[in-house]
Amino acid sequence: MSHDHSLNPETMPNEPEKATLEGKNKFIGFWFFLGGETVLFACLFGTYLALRNSTAGGPAANELFGLGLVFIMTILLLTSSLTSVYAIYHMKNNDFGKMRLWFIITILLGFAFLGCEIYEFTHYIHEYGFTFTSSAFGSAFYTLVGFHGGHVLFGLCWMIALIIRNGKRGLNLYNAPKFYVVSLYWHFIDVVWVFIFTVVYLMGKVV
Repeated sequence: MSHDHSLNPETMPNEPEKATLEGKNKFIGFWFFLGGETVLFACLFGTYLALRNSTAGGPAANELFGLGLVFIMTILLLTSSLTSVYAIYHMKNNDFGKMRLWFIITILLGFAFLGCEIYEFTHYIHEYGFTFTSSAFGSAFYTLVGFHGGHVLFGLCWMIALIIRNGKRGLNLYNAPKFYVVSLYWHFIDVVWVFIFTVVYLMGKVV
């Protein structure tokens, strides 16, 4: 079965990601997926809040966290959300080259975020001996923040795979929904990080 559905400026619909039944189904299915992800992260947040003071004599949140690095990580991820918006803007204007460029910038920002997170974890381990097994607080922290980091890595691999797979095909009504959905996924990851920044890091320093 062919998935050509090529786009051109004369015939391109206003919303190419929803122009076909398959595209609409992808969109609806993705919202169900995000619903499950939201419940999962809500459970992880609840577990963290319940265990955040169970340090077993080890370092507490206000001793560990430095907001400087976390602020940089937040800026990187929020900026990557903006660049993904630009990518989708160019997708809707049928400009595959510019869409790909902005997705590549998004990917670079995402990897910069992951690099900072790996540095953060390494610093906690070597400087404070704060590991996953140090305490219930350590287990809850690394599970929540690490699980989010795993989602970031998955999103980056997803974007890279789409760019490579469709590099010679350009945009069409078959792959436009895929680019749109990965952008939505990326926004979801950014929203979760805003909650992590607030609940884990800011509350850890002031509460």
